[in-house]
Amino acid sequence: MSQKVTRRQFLNYSLMGVGSFMAAGMILPMGRMALDPLFQDDSEGSMITTSVTVDEITEEPMQVDFTFEQEDAWYTSEVTDFAWVYRDGNEIIAFSPVCKHLGCTVTWAADDNNPERFFCPCHNGLYEKNGENVPGTPPTGPLDQFEVGESDGFLTIGQVFPNELV
Repeated sequence: MSQKVTRRQFLNYSLMGVGSFMAAGMILPMGRMALDPLFQDDSEGSMITTSVTVDEITEEPMQVDFTFEQEDAWYTSEVTDFAWVYRDGNEIIAFSPVCKHLGCTVTWAADDNNPERFFCPCHNGLYEKNGENVPGTPPTGPLDQFEVGESDGFLTIGQVFPNELV
């Protein structure tokens, strides 16, 4: 005796199969996205070694270029950035060149009227040597700092963090 599948059972099986397939198509990518951080490498060792030796750094801020790989979704690119670095006693200080007003690039001693300050040419913003914004100028906060270190005598640059000097 053979069992016959009724029309109602056939439609029920078909709809359940198609529905399960569609649900799996939505749930699997979401699950992968939720679990992706578990598969990522730790960001230890995120310090970038520059071509400047620690001995070259003086009390006068200097531009130090560094290059790193940036990954945006599935695209990896090589990015070149820089920091303003100087020595304050035995401590090495590195500032981000990004102005807190509109994100323009600040320069050291570029304004003839303020030779000992960081200057933002976009709206004449000024920062003191310690990154503090000068009152009465457009910047809303101090320059951010970079984490710094040393590796085999060369300066290393790390993550950006809020200014701790002011």
